[in-house]
Formats: sequence, structure tokens, C-alpha cells
Amino acid sequence: MSTYLTILGYNSAIPTVNASPTAQFLDMEERAFLIDCGEGTQVQLRKAKVRFSKINHIFISHLHGDHCFGLPGLIASFRLLGRDTALNVYGPKGIKEMMETIFRLTETHKGFEVIYHELKSKSSEKIYEDSRIEVFTIPLDHRIYCNGYLFREKPKERHLNMKEISKYPEIQTCDYHHIKSGRDFELSDGYVLKNSILTTDPTDPISYAFCSDTRYWEEVIPLIENVDVLYHESTFLHDLKEMADHTGHTTALEAARIARKANVGKLILGHFSNRYSDLSVFTDEAREVFPNTFLPKALEAVKIG
Repeated sequence: MSTYLTILGYNSAIPTVNASPTAQFLDMEERAFLIDCGEGTQVQLRKAKVRFSKINHIFISHLHGDHCFGLPGLIASFRLLGRDTALNVYGPKGIKEMMETIFRLTETHKGFEVIYHELKSKSSEKIYEDSRIEVFTIPLDHRIYCNGYLFREKPKERHLNMKEISKYPEIQTCDYHHIKSGRDFELSDGYVLKNSILTTDPTDPISYAFCSDTRYWEEVIPLIENVDVLYHESTFLHDLKEMADHTGHTTALEAARIARKANVGKLILGHFSNRYSDLSVFTDEAREVFPNTFLPKALEAVKIG
């Protein structure tokens, strides 16, 4: 199963005609994850032809408006569309109070359960897990409490070597699960067939790291090491590093340094200041340090892995 990332919005605080604030849709192992929900996210979801009913887990990095102001409207639309299944919202402590206050004052009746997973730890923690995927927080250094998120497939089962297996009639279909999980197979005469003969190596697990608003923060490097794709904010070019530090942001050059030190496969930049009309200057700067750097393309589904 393929993993696709659709960047719905990648601008900084102010929406423009051509770019919306931060929001991403991640389709991984048939799970649908929404990452941040800036203003206009549900319109972008419509343009990307994402079924709202697929989204059961929303991850909010922090409570600045360009990352969460689209959430009340999206949840209200869920209700109008007849949703009755629970929705999980992960975000900083305070997100429940913010959302429930809006719903109370606007008399918005959801009609379904919203489960808030409020975060306050300054250390990385696992916040979601199922049979195929794990999600971890990536603590960041912004002006307010902020997390990125690491989405990682669990190790996959080994592939059956059917050419070798067919040589042994004793191996039945019911044995395949144990073999794929790494077990050897013992024949009736006591001879043990090593698993390395009966299988081949599994496909490498896919991983994606989302680093939202943050200053240059090398503490993230061990958490995102060797990920297939890293999205990292780069609000300014490096000649405005002082402004980046003051406002809690990163330069394109610094994002590239993080990508290089973490040995990631691909870097996607985002969260650009509106002062820049030509965004190619960001890749020009970053590629001097990390050549495999790219600009986001709104609504393009990027295959990961």
C-alpha cells in the first residue's frame, strides 16, 4: 500500500490568493490523517477530493491561528454532513477549552463525540498506535508550546519465497503467517528450515516527519533521523536569521542543515513569509546544503517511499 502526502496549505500567517495556511492530508496504510488545520482547510480538502468521512484523526501542532482556525468550521461541516463516528483531535493543552467555548457560544451541536488528546510533555511521546502505524510527537522551539509529528509504519512481515516453499509439501497455507513473522519451519523428520530460506526481506517501513513552527532546534535530529520525507518550516531566508530567532522560526538554510544532519531522504520546505514573491529563493538557499530539497505544490499528492 502506498503512502501519499497532500499539502493543502503551506503559507505563513496570512492567506493569499494562491496559498492557504498550513494543513496537510496524509494517507498512510489506508489511514487518513489531517495535520494542522489553518483557515480554508475544508475548501482545500474539497479541491483535493478527500472524503471528509475518512478523517478520524486530526493533529494540531500549536494554537496559533494559521494552524488551527479552520478546525471549528471543519467540525461544524462534519455535523452538517451527518457524521456520527468519533473524531480524535490531538493538540496542545487548551485546545479542548478553545473548541468547546466556540461551540458553546455559537450553539454548534456536534452530534458526534470529539475526543481531545491534550499534549503538554516537552519530551517526545507516542500518541497513536494501531496494528500498522505509530505516531510520535516532535517537541519544537516556538514562541508557544508546539509539536511536530512523526508518522511511522511498523516493521512489515517478511515476503514468502514461494519458489522455495513449493519444494516442501508439508508447508500448508495455514503456516504462512508464522513464516512471514520470522519463524523457522520444522519438517516431520525434525529438519529445521531456516526462515531466511523460506522468505525474503520485507519492504522498508515508510516514515514522514512534520516539523511545524520552530527555531533552529537540533534536538529534533535524533527523532527524525533517516525519515523518508521531512517537511520543515522555513519562514525566512538566512539573511533574516535574527528575525527568525525573534519570531520563533527557521531559515531555509537552517532547515537544510537539519535535513542533512538527520540524513533524511527528501526535504520539503514551507510556511513562507509573504515578503517573498518568488519562492525559488528558498530552494536556491537550501540546496547549497541539502540538494534534495523541494518546494510544496498545493494539492499535489506526493508519494512517500
